[in-house]
Amino acid sequence: MTDHYQKYVGKYPYKVDPKFRISILTSWRPKLGEILFLMVSSRQDLPVIKVLSQESYNKRVESVLTSGKSLMEQDDLLGALASCCHKASLNEQNKLLVGKEVAERVGIAPESNVRLVGRGIYFEIWSEANFLKMEEYEKSSKKQIDYLGIL
Repeated sequence: MTDHYQKYVGKYPYKVDPKFRISILTSWRPKLGEILFLMVSSRQDLPVIKVLSQESYNKRVESVLTSGKSLMEQDDLLGALASCCHKASLNEQNKLLVGKEVAERVGIAPESNVRLVGRGIYFEIWSEANFLKMEEYEKSSKKQIDYLGIL
């Protein structure tokens, strides 16, 4: 069951400090010195930061390597993954430095409200406005996305 462990669950409101740092839930914090990967992405055409552990990043790499794609396609995919990720770690106060450039790309301003959303093996950081749009979308499409009847 460890391969499918759902470490990141729930939705939590937080605030960004003036230096674009965000506190992380105790249960979501990586081990001291462990690297996280901040990936600017989107969900339903809304910008979001996906925060990947080394394990989650490695699973994405493994998916590409075992995809059956040509070496050139694998190289393109791995290059795209690497280029859209930024390495990060928690500071001594257990805050994650998102950085101005990354935060602004997803609509997060200093001293603004954000939402941390668990997605099983990774978590997301949403601007408050985009989170509310996504939450409305997920509520309206719950029957459509619940293929296995688990929700």
